[in-house]
Amino acid sequence: MTPPMPSCHASAPAAQARAMDQPAIFDRSLRRLRRDRAAARFADHAFLIDHMADELAERLAMVTRDFGRALILGCHDGRIARRFAAPGRRIVNADPGFAFARATGGVQCDEDRLPFADASFDLVVAVGTLDTVNDLPGALTLIRRVLRPDGLFLGAFAGAGSLAWLKRATLAADSATHGGAAARIHPQVDVRAAGDLLSRAGFALQVADGERLDVGYGDPIRLIHDLRGMAATNILAQRARTAPGRAWLAELFGRFQAEAGPDGRLRESFDLVYLSGWSPSPDQPKPAKRGSATASMIEALRPKG
Repeated sequence: MTPPMPSCHASAPAAQARAMDQPAIFDRSLRRLRRDRAAARFADHAFLIDHMADELAERLAMVTRDFGRALILGCHDGRIARRFAAPGRRIVNADPGFAFARATGGVQCDEDRLPFADASFDLVVAVGTLDTVNDLPGALTLIRRVLRPDGLFLGAFAGAGSLAWLKRATLAADSATHGGAAARIHPQVDVRAAGDLLSRAGFALQVADGERLDVGYGDPIRLIHDLRGMAATNILAQRARTAPGRAWLAELFGRFQAEAGPDGRLRESFDLVYLSGWSPSPDQPKPAKRGSATASMIEALRPKG
Protein backbone atom coordinates (compact mmCIF):
# COMPACT_ATOMS: atom_id res chain seq x y z
CA MET A 1 0.00 0.00 0.00
CA THR A 2 1.28 3.45 -0.87
CA PRO A 3 1.67 5.66 2.23
CA PRO A 4 -0.25 8.94 2.41
CA MET A 5 1.30 11.84 0.56
CA PRO A 6 3.29 14.12 2.90
CA SER A 7 1.68 17.47 3.47
CA CYS A 8 2.76 20.60 1.67
CA HIS A 9 4.90 23.10 3.54
CA ALA A 10 5.21 26.86 3.41
CA SER A 11 8.94 26.86 2.60
CA ALA A 12 8.57 25.26 -0.84
CA PRO A 13 6.47 27.94 -2.65
CA ALA A 14 9.39 30.37 -2.96
CA ALA A 15 11.46 27.87 -4.95
CA GLN A 16 8.41 26.92 -6.99
CA ALA A 17 7.69 30.57 -7.76
CA ARG A 18 11.23 30.94 -9.06
CA ALA A 19 10.66 27.89 -11.27
CA MET A 20 7.56 29.51 -12.75
CA ASP A 21 9.58 32.65 -13.54
CA GLN A 22 12.23 30.67 -15.45
CA PRO A 23 12.07 30.73 -19.25
CA ALA A 24 10.57 27.44 -20.41
CA ILE A 25 13.17 25.19 -22.01
CA PHE A 26 10.80 22.24 -22.10
CA ASP A 27 7.09 22.02 -22.82
CA ARG A 28 5.66 20.73 -19.52
CA SER A 29 2.37 19.62 -21.06
CA LEU A 30 4.12 17.75 -23.86
CA ARG A 31 6.42 16.14 -21.32
CA ARG A 32 3.40 14.69 -19.52
CA LEU A 33 1.76 13.57 -22.76
CA ARG A 34 4.92 11.84 -23.99
CA ARG A 35 5.25 9.95 -20.71
CA ASP A 36 1.60 8.93 -20.87
CA ARG A 37 2.08 7.70 -24.43
CA ALA A 38 5.12 5.67 -23.39
CA ALA A 39 3.45 4.08 -20.37
CA ALA A 40 1.55 1.33 -22.22
CA ARG A 41 4.65 -0.36 -23.69
CA PHE A 42 7.37 1.07 -21.51
CA ALA A 43 8.65 -2.37 -20.46
CA ASP A 44 9.74 -3.01 -24.07
CA HIS A 45 12.08 0.01 -24.00
CA ALA A 46 13.14 0.25 -20.35
CA PHE A 47 16.74 -0.98 -20.72
CA LEU A 48 18.31 2.42 -20.04
CA ILE A 49 16.16 3.12 -16.98
CA ASP A 50 16.83 -0.42 -15.71
CA HIS A 51 20.58 0.06 -16.13
CA MET A 52 20.63 3.35 -14.23
CA ALA A 53 18.34 2.08 -11.47
CA ASP A 54 20.48 -1.03 -10.98
CA GLU A 55 23.60 1.12 -10.69
CA LEU A 56 22.00 3.38 -8.08
CA ALA A 57 20.64 0.40 -6.15
CA GLU A 58 24.15 -1.07 -6.01
CA ARG A 59 25.50 2.20 -4.66
CA LEU A 60 22.82 2.37 -2.02
CA ALA A 61 23.61 -1.20 -0.94
CA MET A 62 27.09 -0.04 0.05
CA VAL A 63 25.68 2.52 2.51
CA THR A 64 25.50 1.03 6.00
CA ARG A 65 22.48 2.81 7.42
CA ASP A 66 18.70 2.56 7.28
CA PHE A 67 16.42 4.74 5.16
CA GLY A 68 12.91 4.44 6.52
CA ARG A 69 11.07 6.75 4.12
CA ALA A 70 11.96 7.10 0.43
CA LEU A 71 10.73 9.19 -2.48
CA ILE A 72 11.09 7.91 -6.05
CA LEU A 73 11.07 10.68 -8.66
CA GLY A 74 10.40 9.32 -12.13
CA CYS A 75 8.74 6.19 -10.81
CA HIS A 76 7.80 4.98 -14.31
CA ASP A 77 5.81 1.74 -14.05
CA GLY A 78 6.94 0.87 -10.52
CA ARG A 79 10.17 -0.88 -11.49
CA ILE A 80 12.29 1.70 -9.66
CA ALA A 81 10.46 1.25 -6.34
CA ARG A 82 10.86 -2.52 -6.56
CA ARG A 83 14.62 -2.12 -6.73
CA PHE A 84 14.69 0.12 -3.67
CA ALA A 85 12.19 -1.76 -1.53
CA ALA A 86 13.48 -2.91 1.86
CA PRO A 87 11.93 -4.23 5.08
CA GLY A 88 10.41 -1.36 7.01
CA ARG A 89 10.98 1.17 4.23
CA ARG A 90 7.97 3.23 3.12
CA ILE A 91 8.13 4.43 -0.47
CA VAL A 92 6.27 7.32 -2.10
CA ASN A 93 6.21 7.28 -5.91
CA ALA A 94 6.04 10.42 -8.04
CA ASP A 95 6.21 11.04 -11.76
CA PRO A 96 5.67 13.93 -14.21
CA GLY A 97 3.27 11.71 -16.15
CA PHE A 98 -0.28 10.94 -15.02
CA ALA A 99 -0.30 7.33 -16.28
CA PHE A 100 2.90 6.35 -14.44
CA ALA A 101 1.77 8.10 -11.26
CA ARG A 102 -1.63 6.41 -11.37
CA ALA A 103 -0.13 2.96 -12.07
CA THR A 104 1.97 3.17 -8.91
CA GLY A 105 -0.57 4.88 -6.68
CA GLY A 106 1.77 7.84 -6.64
CA VAL A 107 1.78 11.61 -7.07
CA GLN A 108 1.90 13.45 -10.38
CA CYS A 109 4.30 16.39 -10.12
CA ASP A 110 7.28 18.05 -11.77
CA GLU A 111 10.61 17.85 -9.98
CA ASP A 112 10.92 21.63 -9.78
CA ARG A 113 7.41 21.88 -8.26
CA LEU A 114 7.50 19.23 -5.54
CA PRO A 115 4.41 19.20 -3.28
CA PHE A 116 6.15 17.63 -0.27
CA ALA A 117 7.01 19.14 3.09
CA ASP A 118 10.56 19.87 4.16
CA ALA A 119 12.38 17.00 5.88
CA SER A 120 9.84 14.37 4.73
CA PHE A 121 12.22 11.67 3.50
CA ASP A 122 15.45 9.90 4.39
CA LEU A 123 16.13 8.97 0.76
CA VAL A 124 15.27 10.50 -2.62
CA VAL A 125 15.99 8.61 -5.85
CA ALA A 126 15.53 10.26 -9.28
CA VAL A 127 16.03 8.10 -12.36
CA GLY A 128 15.90 9.31 -15.94
CA THR A 129 13.93 12.54 -15.65
CA LEU A 130 16.12 15.35 -14.29
CA ASP A 131 17.57 16.05 -17.76
CA THR A 132 14.17 17.41 -18.90
CA VAL A 133 13.36 19.68 -15.96
CA ASN A 134 12.93 23.36 -16.74
CA ASP A 135 14.62 24.48 -13.52
CA LEU A 136 17.21 21.86 -12.61
CA PRO A 137 18.93 23.99 -9.92
CA GLY A 138 15.53 24.62 -8.35
CA ALA A 139 14.62 20.93 -8.53
CA LEU A 140 17.84 19.91 -6.76
CA THR A 141 17.22 22.54 -4.09
CA LEU A 142 13.71 21.21 -3.49
CA ILE A 143 15.04 17.64 -3.33
CA ARG A 144 17.56 18.72 -0.70
CA ARG A 145 14.80 20.43 1.28
CA VAL A 146 12.50 17.41 1.38
CA LEU A 147 15.36 15.34 2.80
CA ARG A 148 15.80 15.06 6.52
CA PRO A 149 19.24 16.01 7.93
CA ASP A 150 21.77 13.40 6.79
CA GLY A 151 19.31 12.13 4.15
CA LEU A 152 20.66 10.82 0.86
CA PHE A 153 19.90 11.82 -2.73
CA LEU A 154 20.74 9.51 -5.63
CA GLY A 155 20.12 10.54 -9.23
CA ALA A 156 20.86 9.38 -12.76
CA PHE A 157 20.08 10.66 -16.24
CA ALA A 158 21.45 10.73 -19.79
CA GLY A 159 23.91 13.61 -19.98
CA ALA A 160 26.10 15.50 -22.42
CA GLY A 161 27.59 13.28 -25.11
CA SER A 162 24.51 11.08 -25.41
CA LEU A 163 23.06 10.32 -28.86
CA ALA A 164 26.21 11.54 -30.60
CA TRP A 165 25.39 9.75 -33.85
CA LEU A 166 21.76 10.86 -33.91
CA LYS A 167 22.79 14.48 -33.37
CA ARG A 168 25.17 14.37 -36.33
CA ALA A 169 22.75 12.47 -38.53
CA THR A 170 19.74 14.72 -37.90
CA LEU A 171 21.87 17.81 -38.41
CA ALA A 172 23.06 16.44 -41.75
CA ALA A 173 19.52 15.49 -42.78
CA ASP A 174 18.19 18.94 -41.82
CA SER A 175 20.97 20.68 -43.74
CA ALA A 176 20.39 18.53 -46.83
CA THR A 177 16.61 18.87 -46.92
CA HIS A 178 15.81 22.15 -45.13
CA GLY A 179 19.00 24.14 -45.56
CA GLY A 180 19.64 24.49 -41.84
CA ALA A 181 19.51 22.89 -38.40
CA ALA A 182 16.30 22.29 -36.45
CA ALA A 183 15.93 21.89 -32.68
CA ARG A 184 15.47 18.13 -32.37
CA ILE A 185 17.63 17.08 -29.37
CA HIS A 186 17.56 19.05 -26.15
CA PRO A 187 20.61 20.54 -24.35
CA GLN A 188 22.35 18.08 -22.04
CA VAL A 189 24.15 18.45 -18.71
CA ASP A 190 27.73 17.21 -18.34
CA VAL A 191 29.23 15.62 -15.23
CA ARG A 192 31.15 18.70 -14.10
CA ALA A 193 28.11 20.97 -14.38
CA ALA A 194 26.01 18.40 -12.52
CA GLY A 195 28.49 18.38 -9.65
CA ASP A 196 28.45 22.18 -9.51
CA LEU A 197 24.64 22.14 -9.37
CA LEU A 198 24.70 19.71 -6.43
CA SER A 199 26.99 22.08 -4.55
CA ARG A 200 24.87 25.08 -5.46
CA ALA A 201 21.76 23.29 -4.17
CA GLY A 202 23.37 22.90 -0.75
CA PHE A 203 24.23 19.19 -0.73
CA ALA A 204 27.12 17.93 1.38
CA LEU A 205 29.61 15.24 0.37
CA GLN A 206 28.37 15.48 -3.22
CA VAL A 207 29.67 13.18 -5.95
CA ALA A 208 29.06 13.32 -9.71
CA ASP A 209 30.48 10.73 -12.08
CA GLY A 210 29.66 9.23 -15.46
CA GLU A 211 29.52 6.10 -17.56
CA ARG A 212 29.18 5.49 -21.29
CA LEU A 213 26.73 2.85 -22.49
CA ASP A 214 26.87 1.83 -26.17
CA VAL A 215 23.80 0.21 -27.72
CA GLY A 216 23.76 -1.49 -31.12
CA TYR A 217 21.02 -0.77 -33.69
CA GLY A 218 20.26 -2.34 -37.04
CA ASP A 219 18.41 0.72 -38.34
CA PRO A 220 17.73 4.30 -37.15
CA ILE A 221 13.98 3.77 -36.79
CA ARG A 222 14.55 1.25 -33.98
CA LEU A 223 16.64 3.86 -32.17
CA ILE A 224 13.86 6.43 -32.56
CA HIS A 225 11.27 3.89 -31.36
CA ASP A 226 13.37 3.22 -28.25
CA LEU A 227 13.59 6.93 -27.51
CA ARG A 228 9.84 7.28 -27.99
CA GLY A 229 9.17 4.19 -25.86
CA MET A 230 11.20 5.58 -22.96
CA ALA A 231 9.60 9.06 -23.30
CA ALA A 232 12.92 10.57 -24.41
CA THR A 233 11.95 12.30 -27.66
CA ASN A 234 12.00 16.03 -28.31
CA ILE A 235 9.96 18.11 -25.85
CA LEU A 236 11.72 21.45 -26.33
CA ALA A 237 9.42 24.44 -26.09
CA GLN A 238 11.13 25.85 -29.20
CA ARG A 239 11.29 22.66 -31.23
CA ALA A 240 10.98 21.73 -34.87
CA ARG A 241 7.26 21.40 -35.52
CA THR A 242 7.27 20.02 -39.06
CA ALA A 243 7.33 16.31 -39.89
CA PRO A 244 10.71 15.20 -41.24
CA GLY A 245 9.34 13.86 -44.55
CA ARG A 246 10.58 11.14 -46.90
CA ALA A 247 13.61 13.04 -48.14
CA TRP A 248 14.74 13.65 -44.55
CA LEU A 249 14.32 9.99 -43.65
CA ALA A 250 16.22 8.97 -46.79
CA GLU A 251 19.14 11.15 -45.69
CA LEU A 252 19.01 9.61 -42.22
CA PHE A 253 19.04 6.06 -43.59
CA GLY A 254 21.80 6.94 -46.04
CA ARG A 255 24.03 8.22 -43.27
CA PHE A 256 23.26 5.14 -41.16
CA GLN A 257 24.26 2.79 -43.96
CA ALA A 258 27.45 4.75 -44.59
CA GLU A 259 28.53 4.56 -40.94
CA ALA A 260 27.28 1.11 -39.93
CA GLY A 261 29.80 -1.61 -39.21
CA PRO A 262 30.42 -4.78 -41.25
CA ASP A 263 27.52 -6.45 -39.45
CA GLY A 264 25.15 -3.71 -40.61
CA ARG A 265 24.74 -2.33 -37.10
CA LEU A 266 25.67 1.02 -35.62
CA ARG A 267 26.40 1.67 -31.96
CA GLU A 268 24.77 4.71 -30.40
CA SER A 269 26.13 6.16 -27.18
CA PHE A 270 24.39 7.14 -23.95
CA ASP A 271 26.61 9.09 -21.55
CA LEU A 272 25.03 8.54 -18.15
CA VAL A 273 25.47 10.95 -15.27
CA TYR A 274 25.22 9.68 -11.68
CA LEU A 275 24.72 12.01 -8.74
CA SER A 276 24.81 11.56 -4.99
CA GLY A 277 24.65 14.05 -2.16
CA TRP A 278 23.69 14.25 1.49
CA SER A 279 21.43 16.70 3.22
CA PRO A 280 23.68 18.66 5.59
CA SER A 281 23.87 17.48 9.19
CA PRO A 282 26.10 18.47 12.11
CA ASP A 283 27.17 14.84 12.47
CA GLN A 284 28.71 14.60 9.01
CA PRO A 285 32.49 14.70 8.54
CA LYS A 286 33.77 18.08 7.46
CA PRO A 287 36.69 18.76 5.11
CA ALA A 288 39.78 20.15 6.81
CA LYS A 289 40.30 23.90 6.65
CA ARG A 290 42.75 25.22 4.08
CA GLY A 291 46.23 25.57 5.59
CA SER A 292 45.55 23.20 8.46
CA ALA A 293 47.73 20.36 7.15
CA THR A 294 50.64 19.32 9.37
CA ALA A 295 52.66 17.66 6.57
CA SER A 296 53.85 18.95 3.21
CA MET A 297 52.49 17.19 0.13
CA ILE A 298 55.70 18.11 -1.70
CA GLU A 299 57.73 16.30 0.95
CA ALA A 300 55.36 13.32 0.89
CA LEU A 301 55.75 12.94 -2.88
CA ARG A 302 59.53 13.49 -2.96
CA PRO A 303 61.46 10.30 -3.89
CA LYS A 304 63.03 8.55 -0.91
CA GLY A 305 66.71 7.76 -0.60
